[in-house]
Amino acid sequence: MARILHMSDIHFGAENTMAVAAAADFAKSAPFDLLVVSGDITQDGKPIEFEAASRWYDILPGPKMITPGNHDMPQVNPERIWHPFGRYERRFGPPGSAWFDGAGMAVRAFNTARGIQFRPNWSKGALSRGQASAVAHDLTAADAALLKVAVCHHPLVEVPDGPMTARVIGGPAGAQLMAEAGVDMILSGHVHTAFAFPLPFGDGHTYSVGAATLSLRERGAPGGFNVIETDATTIRVTALAWTGSHFEPARTWALPRRPTS
Repeated sequence: MARILHMSDIHFGAENTMAVAAAADFAKSAPFDLLVVSGDITQDGKPIEFEAASRWYDILPGPKMITPGNHDMPQVNPERIWHPFGRYERRFGPPGSAWFDGAGMAVRAFNTARGIQFRPNWSKGALSRGQASAVAHDLTAADAALLKVAVCHHPLVEVPDGPMTARVIGGPAGAQLMAEAGVDMILSGHVHTAFAFPLPFGDGHTYSVGAATLSLRERGAPGGFNVIETDATTIRVTALAWTGSHFEPARTWALPRRPTS
């Protein structure tokens, strides 16, 4: 059985200090196979925010992986145009390049955030066909018995009844490619609320799964993170919600896995 801790949208600079510390304590005390942080680790991409974010990330136990979000670049600075992920890369490596193989799973990250776009709202996501094809090809090559997971910041398909939109250019087409490649889950964040639902592509056994926020920027739902546990037949997603003093289970989804025979 694989166990994943999935955190997102910490927004250092606007973080919930107590929740962030408690999430780190949980990670240190609870056994897991992989910790995933799916973007927006800073609020405005400022150096001081990246310093705080990297200190927190460094104390988290491993194995772990991270990918950037739309807040992880300078919000008002020429660097956003010329080198939007330079500050992120100096602390966390090339954006969207993280991967993990082990504990019965294959996990690949990709970057849906963009420095500039040909539309007014640059916070929304974008995915090229080449990015999606590379992830799909890589995970198709993995053993069929492995749990296959893709990680990005923006949900590739809009979250039903979500508090905000992601409107990922190329997102639905990319999600379809990954579903047809047999990917089990696409982990993301961005909307600051937990969710889990099947994508309307392929055999219906590819799931979009999102973690809430660990920041003060809640959107009608408590902050928190997800614990994902899998066996041969089921993916179980438990959203842990911050009560103000501790985390407690708020909702659980039991998602049937794709048959392997």
